[in-house]
Amino acid sequence: MAQPSLSTAAIGVRAQAYPLSVAPMMDRTDRHYRYFMRQITRRTLLYSEMITVPAILHGDRPHLLDFSPEEKPLVLQLGGDQPQGLAECARIAEDWGYDEINLNVGCPSSRVQSGSFGACLMAEPDRVARAVAAMAQATRLPISVKHRIGIDDLDQYEDMVRFVKTVAAAGCQYFSIHARKAWLQGLDPKQNRTVPPLRYGDVYRLKQAFPHLFIEINGGFTTLQQAQSQLDLVDAVMVGRAAYDNPYLFAQADGLFYAGQETPPSRVAIAQAMIPYIDRWIGPDFKAHRILRHLLQLFAGQPGSRLWKRHLTEQGCKVGQGGEVIAQALALMADAGHLPT
Repeated sequence: MAQPSLSTAAIGVRAQAYPLSVAPMMDRTDRHYRYFMRQITRRTLLYSEMITVPAILHGDRPHLLDFSPEEKPLVLQLGGDQPQGLAECARIAEDWGYDEINLNVGCPSSRVQSGSFGACLMAEPDRVARAVAAMAQATRLPISVKHRIGIDDLDQYEDMVRFVKTVAAAGCQYFSIHARKAWLQGLDPKQNRTVPPLRYGDVYRLKQAFPHLFIEINGGFTTLQQAQSQLDLVDAVMVGRAAYDNPYLFAQADGLFYAGQETPPSRVAIAQAMIPYIDRWIGPDFKAHRILRHLLQLFAGQPGSRLWKRHLTEQGCKVGQGGEVIAQALALMADAGHLPT
């Protein structure tokens, strides 16, 4: 049996809880990045990288799924199309302590397409609906779907309505929509994030047509002010690359989106908070760079940023180096007259 439809009031509660999220990004939103982001924003909803069903069922599950308690609230994004496997992964995700499960129906990469999941599934709403129904039966966790406004020639507003209506009937009440279509042939994933024009209006129109659904908009937002302006038209906003290229952007997030009263942390305080975390991980098979790479843009746009990035890049790859790399970089910036804030 599919999950019951949520009332508009329930959607409003959900929107108040999570009006802002950081998008799942391959090779970006791993557990170390998420821990780092939690030093900047305590309340913004975070996502895992997309993890495929076969990887979870047959791979190193702790390596793929483990997270620190500080990372919550946290969504696990799954890549797959087979209902039975997705249902099993949904049960595993609940047991592991995730707060929500998201199905990737938006990634346009050829590798993902070869596995018959990601954005190509927008052409098969019934198939997605069967997958969602199976997951909804397997877990008490919310099921959400992240998708595009369309793909290839299936890019009319009516095509998106058909997809959302079909999937919602199967038990999905939460949709995160990248407001660009995806070209499955001819554009690579990077181009698909920038070349197809943004069509925010289609997402606004969808929310008006389905007020009982939770509709989150994604695509092209580079400031929190831009994101905040969307909340009169949709329930939530998802920010992707800007959250990685300028993570300190989110220092104001808890105050702007969650009525937080805490003073935003300084960049230096965030950097220092990462020192003991790095030291806990350092070992013969673990180099600091695996964590430090996520911190390279902490001082984006600030004096001394280039010095910071160079030191972390050069020293973080050396065996045995740990959190002291951060302390050294801060000292170098101060010595150069770039007092970090």
